[in-house]
Amino acid sequence: MTYDVIIIGAGLVGLGVASALQESQPELKLLVIDKESGPAIHQSGHNSNVVHSGIYYTPGSLKARLAKQGNITTYAFCQQHNLYYDRCGKVIVATNESELQALEKIYQRGIENGLEVIKMTQSELNAREPYVNGIAALLVPDAGIVNYPEIAAKHVEIIQSRNGEFAFNQTVTAINETDDVVSVSTSNNQFTGKWLINCAGLFSDRIAKMAGYNTGMKIVPFRGEYFMLNNNKNYLVNHLIYPVPNPDFPFLGVHFTRMYNGHRDVGPNAVLAFKREGYKKSDINLKDLAEVLTYKGFWKIAGNYFGEGMAELRRSYSRKLFTQNAQKLIPDLREADIHPGPAGVRAQALTQDGKLVDDFHFVKGKRSLHVCNAPSPAATASIEIGREIVREHFLL
Repeated sequence: MTYDVIIIGAGLVGLGVASALQESQPELKLLVIDKESGPAIHQSGHNSNVVHSGIYYTPGSLKARLAKQGNITTYAFCQQHNLYYDRCGKVIVATNESELQALEKIYQRGIENGLEVIKMTQSELNAREPYVNGIAALLVPDAGIVNYPEIAAKHVEIIQSRNGEFAFNQTVTAINETDDVVSVSTSNNQFTGKWLINCAGLFSDRIAKMAGYNTGMKIVPFRGEYFMLNNNKNYLVNHLIYPVPNPDFPFLGVHFTRMYNGHRDVGPNAVLAFKREGYKKSDINLKDLAEVLTYKGFWKIAGNYFGEGMAELRRSYSRKLFTQNAQKLIPDLREADIHPGPAGVRAQALTQDGKLVDDFHFVKGKRSLHVCNAPSPAATASIEIGREIVREHFLL
């Protein structure tokens, strides 16, 4: 069989693309390939489960636009299919006067992005989060929590009900793209399609290279490690609680997350993973590591963020230092109040000149489209990323 479209990757982005294609053309012959035994095994199943609002992203960017719309779409999907969701809201907290200017900039960006953002005084913050240390805050009511693996499983069910097919346990080994078709070879099979969409996440750059495209960027894996509050300390956290981001570091910082399973996560930090799917400190893949360490772009960014990067690394190996960092938001937290939790790996594209690719990024081939940068908020925006691809990139 020759499929109309083959999608590589059964994470949320790949599933969102598959759903959008079926919405636009219900009779499409569609195949989703993944090397794992089921959907959402990696980034989609190892994240904070936050439904983002889009408050941090550059106005007019894909991230800003698709996160805002994806926020609405994600909640609607959960409502339609009776899946868990909690629009609990997020507070972004300034803990001292030096952060007030940055907090105001976040507020203005949220307004520019068309979001509901509410300024809070210290007393208003304390009424919502009595254990949080802050002199001012922003409330983002539309942020919340879902269960992304549950959403992914529902996508699979719907895609299959529309006659879409899945081929799991299929590691892609070669891609041959001609003017007419694309052939995808796997470890034990071969598939042919009229079009190919690469949604391979942590391996998206390698899949693009396999198809013959130099994207000018490389995926560098950053592991985010979480702790969890002991259950008897859950009262410390009512919402999603975020710090004002450090302007000298490209990650959001340690925050507190009210989870769908009743737990409260604390984290993540951000450290280089020594394997693209390296969820543990002991996970090392020599090919993956050598690829990073021989990449000029990595050493440029490492130099730019050396101080904060070393602080993140120290916190990775010291629960005491991790706790001290989290105490900036909740002073009552003690080292004994937390225990190790899950970890995720962020697939972050990095250019050769050492710049993190800030927005979602697509590379178009003759008969292929490669999603080469889709970190957070890609889970929130996944359905809308699929619709964007159908609108702007994929005219069958």
